[in-house]
Amino acid sequence: MSGTLDDKTLQILERIATALEGMVKPQTSALSFDGASAAYVWQTDPARLEAVPRVNRVPIDLLKGIDRIRDILLENTTKFAQGLPANNALLWGARGTGKSSLVKAVHAQINTGQKKPPDSPLILIEIHREDIASLPSLMSQLRETSERFIIFCDDLSFAPEDTNYKSLKAVLEGGIEGRPENVVFYATSNRRHLMPRDMMENERSTAINPSEAVEEKVSLSDRFGLWLGFHNCSQDDYLDMITAYVDHFGLKANRQEVRTAAIEWSATRGARSGRVAWQFIQDLAGRLGQHLTEK
Repeated sequence: MSGTLDDKTLQILERIATALEGMVKPQTSALSFDGASAAYVWQTDPARLEAVPRVNRVPIDLLKGIDRIRDILLENTTKFAQGLPANNALLWGARGTGKSSLVKAVHAQINTGQKKPPDSPLILIEIHREDIASLPSLMSQLRETSERFIIFCDDLSFAPEDTNYKSLKAVLEGGIEGRPENVVFYATSNRRHLMPRDMMENERSTAINPSEAVEEKVSLSDRFGLWLGFHNCSQDDYLDMITAYVDHFGLKANRQEVRTAAIEWSATRGARSGRVAWQFIQDLAGRLGQHLTEK
């Protein structure tokens, strides 16, 4: 048997070595911002920021019935954009009540309003909940940049077998480095404590010390300095949303007929919310043969 390896064997060994190296230490490229977008989506395979040319959002003035919550989040975000201390925020509550719409609207307001950052735009980065495990890597890279970032996770929650909540806790406030000064984390969820009730009850019933087990789960939401609760809106607020949309898009329809149809629409869905209002407006515009473009 020869003491040297032939070329074919060497090529196979090199491919194996490359594959193993990739498994141990995934290749990541330095983050870059093209300047043309203030919004990105964090992708993990490979790790990169993907620019969003046009963010799906509505103007902040069209978000009705959440004035107090709007003002709190806008104030917190304004302070952060100006380089001042600010809190992580958890927006929780009923489905379709405007949680994610408010985050995106506040981001746009900061960058286009009178109190926009003086040197560079505030950057919004969306991270999918299934990629939360990569959040420490993302924050580590953002720490080295001069820009300021909102990391946004929509519909954040954890299943019973999911342990990513532990890494999220450490990243938000704990750890030896702590949260980067130029990063704030905003999340929306249907649950105030981000865990299903049966998961917390199971922890209580099976743990040696039930109170400590539940405290471990609940303490995740404590990492958010702002808890902003959203609830189903009143009929007056719902109709205000409808009227605001009709005016904003210049829909040509009788106001009283629109109100009557909007009430019937919400009744068939058993709820009144911003999402239901928007769905009605899309249906109305389609029946009127008009496009939903700003006047």
